[in-house]
Parts: sequence; structure tokens; C-alpha cells
Amino acid sequence: MVETEPLWMWFVFSALILFFLWMDLALFNRRPHSISIGESLFWTGVWSSLALGFCVFLYGYHDFSKVGEHKALEFLTGFVVEKSLSVDNLFVILLIFQYFRVEPQYQHRVLFWGIFGALAMRLCLILLGVNLIARFHVLVYVFGGFLLVTALRVGFGAEHDIHPDRNIFVRLFRRFFPITSEYHGHHFFVHDGLRWIATPLFVVLLVIEATDLVFAIDSIPAILAISKDPFIVYTSNAFAILGLRSLFFALSGIMRLLVYLRYGLAAILAFVGAKMLLSDVVHISTGFSFIVIVLVLTITVVASLLHSQRASAQQITSPPAPEPIKAQPEHISE
Repeated sequence: MVETEPLWMWFVFSALILFFLWMDLALFNRRPHSISIGESLFWTGVWSSLALGFCVFLYGYHDFSKVGEHKALEFLTGFVVEKSLSVDNLFVILLIFQYFRVEPQYQHRVLFWGIFGALAMRLCLILLGVNLIARFHVLVYVFGGFLLVTALRVGFGAEHDIHPDRNIFVRLFRRFFPITSEYHGHHFFVHDGLRWIATPLFVVLLVIEATDLVFAIDSIPAILAISKDPFIVYTSNAFAILGLRSLFFALSGIMRLLVYLRYGLAAILAFVGAKMLLSDVVHISTGFSFIVIVLVLTITVVASLLHSQRASAQQITSPPAPEPIKAQPEHISE
């Protein structure tokens, strides 16, 4: 059995998460509205502060000992890894919203309800992955190799392409449940006589949930390279996902500027994959892993912003192309 925190901490943490989500939907976002950049940055700061506060709690819960320091550092590293990998998910979510033409005031509602499915799926994958590694150590090498392959796919693969009609979950849902042809405000279902009919907004939610499942299969092995404690892995995932919605609205306008992001994410996946493959030969501490991951993210973001700045400067200073000279019509003599 894998060692983890006591069961009461799981219940308390889950209750707090549900309480925060209820506050978000019932109080702060009761009426559908477009999320401004200022509001999204505020909530990004709130969720990040809660994550840092939880990190301090882990340290203090273990009496500020070496064990507490190790647990807190594992949580912080896992949180940074999951947060950085989730940025790639934001690109796909943006494409999904654009594909289905979801109005900005309804996007927060879709992302909110997507949180519940994401947390449940990741909890199952984390418990399954941790226990499988504990029983079958050879899976460490399988996960490590999988992360290296994923790194190559992220760094050198094709751009994201959205084909919701090919999504197996959408196809199965359409086979057994009718879907309206137009949106009905923020509603996922509408009542038509004696039956309930799904709206396209629910199809959007279904596609996002299916997309998150794919990303979870990629990201969970990466965090298992940081910690084998399911409580640490789950809480770092939960805080990263909870802040994903606000981060989406904060970054949606500048995500196209992060041109080197995919290479940074590929480097992080390759690093944690190598760490798993070499775990029985070379011990790479959590502190060193944290420094490497933060350094890669910093270089990636700075390089992307410098590239975008140079591109904008060249576009401004470059003289406009001369207009082609139009041939004058010849006069026809009579």
C-alpha cells in the first residue's frame, strides 16, 4: 500500500474544493458575463495564493521537518508541472470555443462544470497509476518511455486540429440523445414537450471533457515522476485545474504570442521522462527538478515574447510594398 496522508485530509480537502467551486458559481458568477482580463488575473492570483498557502500548510503539518519540506516541495513542483502542461490544453479549449462559436459570457460556465469531470477522472487515473507503479516497478520505465514519446509529439508533431464530429463521445451521445440545432442561452438541456434535449453548449462541454482525458493521460505520468504520494499528486493537480479557468481568460489574448511554448513543454516532458528512466541509476532530487522546470518555463516565455516583439518591430519599420503599376489602356484610333 502506498503511503499517503490520513483519510480525514482527503475529505477536508475535497469539501474545501467543493465549497470554493460553489462560491465561484453561486456568488461571484451567478449571472453569465464576459470575463475581463482584470477579473481573470485577480482570480488567477487567488487560486495561486491558495496553492501556495496549502504548500505552507503541508510544511507546517509535518512540524516544519525535513519530511514537511520534502512534501511541500513535491507539491509545489507538481503544481508548476501541471500548470505549465495545462497551458497547452488552453490552446485546444480556445479552438473548441471558436469552432462551436460559444459566446464569451457562457465560456466560464462550460469551464466551471468541466472542472468536476476533470477532477474525478484525474483522481481515478492518479490512484490507478500510483498503485500500479507500487506493485509493478517496471511501469516506471514504461511511463518514462511514454513521456519521451509524448515530448517528441508535442515538440515536433502537427498543430492541434479540432474535429468534434469524429469524437467518439460525441458520436455515442448523438446516437442516444437528441441535440438542438441552436443555443439556448447558458442551458445545457432544454425541455421539449415530454423529453429533454441537449443543446450545443453541452456538446462543447462533452468535447472539453474528452480533451481533458487525453491531456490527463499525458500529464499524470509526468507528475508521478515528481511524487508517488497520491495525495500530493492529486492536490497539485486539483489546484492547477481550479486555476485553469481564470488563466484561460487571462491568456486567451496572448496565447498566440507564446510561439516557443510547445518546445518548452516538450523539454519538461523529456526531462521528467528521463528522470523516471534513470530513477534506479541516478537520483534527481525534487529541488533540482523544480529549478530545471522553472528555468525552462522562464526561458520559453522570455524567448517567445522577444520573438513576438521583434516580429512586431519589423512589421512596423518595413516599408509597405509598392503598388503594382497599372497598365494604361491604349487609345484606339478611329
